[in-house]
Amino acid sequence: MSTIRDVAEAAGVSIATVSRALHGLPRVSEETRRRVLAAAAELRYVASPSAASLASGQTNAIGVVAPFVNRWYFAVIVHSAEERLRKAGYDLLLYSLGTNAHERRRAFAGTLLRKRVDGVLVLGLHPTPEEVAALSAVGGPVAIVGAEVPGWASVRIDDEAAARCAVRHLLDLGHRRIGFIGGDDELHTAMPADRRLGYRAELAAAGLPTRPELEAVGGFTVTGGHDAAERLLALPERPTALFAASDEMAMGALQAARRSGLRVPEDVSVIGIDDHEMAHLMELTTVAQPVVAQGTLAAEMILAALTEPERPPPAVTVPTELVVRGSTGPPPRRAG
Repeated sequence: MSTIRDVAEAAGVSIATVSRALHGLPRVSEETRRRVLAAAAELRYVASPSAASLASGQTNAIGVVAPFVNRWYFAVIVHSAEERLRKAGYDLLLYSLGTNAHERRRAFAGTLLRKRVDGVLVLGLHPTPEEVAALSAVGGPVAIVGAEVPGWASVRIDDEAAARCAVRHLLDLGHRRIGFIGGDDELHTAMPADRRLGYRAELAAAGLPTRPELEAVGGFTVTGGHDAAERLLALPERPTALFAASDEMAMGALQAARRSGLRVPEDVSVIGIDDHEMAHLMELTTVAQPVVAQGTLAAEMILAALTEPERPPPAVTVPTELVVRGSTGPPPRRAG
């Protein structure tokens, strides 16, 4: 098998020149580059990516830290970001944390990513000040989706406002007993807390009290949403509407309502947040957010920071929109 030394001897140049020529680096004339490429082709030599990294100081990789990759929101963000970064010549190194606190510590320690990536993209997490400092010290730009961190580029929606929009829609239809299906903060994400805050704030604005028995945890999964809705709909005085903090939980709630013999929306209304790709097939009313656009925008922020490192990192809040479908309607008359 041919080595880089063989190519250097055949082309009559140094090993360092071969490395620069094969990886498109500067300080190599076009004539020398052509001679090196011809020698490498004749010897069937394939350059080592790690050697390119050592020569240029760049890895051509972006690290992505996400709590999950098997849930729709995160999968779409990763896919859209990867498409944009791949066009710019970057690969992704993906770290899925799940609910493992040890994996989170490893990913946010900084040592796991140092010298392996040129930048970091954080999805759906709310890092502590210590974690922010560690990732900022990795050496490249950091962008975050779903939260805002000083010193990092960010793209997000206003989660509290989105939740208030969903509850306001139900209130405008006449509902007064509205159940809430949310998540938890075991991964220190801001989103579940903000959406619960929006739910409570909109009820308060309408002069309605917060009732703990009308709130349930669904864990941002279809199964979790189903189980939470099942509990809420089994209350002696059941809610006439359910607001789920994600479409996946809302889909589970739809299934629970129908399994309980309830009609949607005649007996109970259901609304979510996201505009999941299946939402229109299930006639789910939702507060839509531009998920694909957020992944693309975050990737562009990373690329811009790599090109202009002195540029102040942007913080963008993208708009949401109420999309009314067939899962919401006025409360049943017998509910008064």
